[in-house]
Amino acid sequence: MSKSPKPPKTADGRMSLGDHLRELRNRLVKAVLAVVVCTIAAAFFKDRLLHFLMNPLPACLPNGQPKPGMKHCAQVAVIGVTQPFNLTLKVCLLAGLVAAVPIWLYQVWAFVAPGLHKHEKRYSLTFLGLGTPLFLGGVTCAYLLMPTTLEVLGSFTPIGAQQIMPVENYLNIATRMLLVFGLAFEFPLMLVMLNLAGVLSGKRMLGWWRGMVMAITVFAAVATPSADPVSMLALASPIWVLYFVAVGFSLLNDRRRRRNNPDADLSDEEASHVDLSVAAVAGAEAVGASTAELASSAPLASAAPARPAESWGHVDDDVT
Repeated sequence: MSKSPKPPKTADGRMSLGDHLRELRNRLVKAVLAVVVCTIAAAFFKDRLLHFLMNPLPACLPNGQPKPGMKHCAQVAVIGVTQPFNLTLKVCLLAGLVAAVPIWLYQVWAFVAPGLHKHEKRYSLTFLGLGTPLFLGGVTCAYLLMPTTLEVLGSFTPIGAQQIMPVENYLNIATRMLLVFGLAFEFPLMLVMLNLAGVLSGKRMLGWWRGMVMAITVFAAVATPSADPVSMLALASPIWVLYFVAVGFSLLNDRRRRRNNPDADLSDEEASHVDLSVAAVAGAEAVGASTAELASSAPLASAAPARPAESWGHVDDDVT
């Protein structure tokens, strides 16, 4: 497949709106193709992936009793003729989305990178090197919290009732938790990217810290399906820490920009500072006449002799 040409730029490096939209389309197509290829590759390991995702399920033993260390259990069931195929497709698609993290993260960065300076584009590898572990860290955190979440949800089962858990409902909860936790861990990295692009300053992010802590807490409470504070704090606490790390990095980056350019923090409508102070002027320096100037003025001096000093102020007697 031939490489698509880069969008044309004007003399000052800008791109038109149509070029931006075409660039966004190309990046989305590449990201989707990467997810599709990884999904097809994951289909060869569908049995292992299904077992891995269903391992946190509180399934009952053959005698109907819960597993050791668990208070509640559920009868896992597959309802419907087409459900096995749908489950396999969902699991493979989730695995493909997770496996293609470096590729679609790079496409996001490549769409923003043309707006950066040349010395700021070197952060591309850093962005990819941090973005992939952060997403996988969020997915791992969600997977480890899955048994606790299911245990809390199962505790609301009425006494004497047997809980029957369709696998489709469980996979919907698991998929939401894995993707939400993974994307939530990317949020501080997005703030750093906006700071590198000059869209958001570290001082402004620091001024938002109270609202951001509250917003992250509310988001964690809504994103986690269980009502227990353990799952909520497990999602909110790492994002709090990562947010303040992003603020600290942005403040250091803004200080570096101000050191190189004092007007870096000014908006397009804000005038830069003008120094109107008056500086002292040094004394005048005497400059001697050159030889050429003395030579050119010598004939004029000889052609027009000076009048005697005593004749100044007197009127010539011949003038009436």
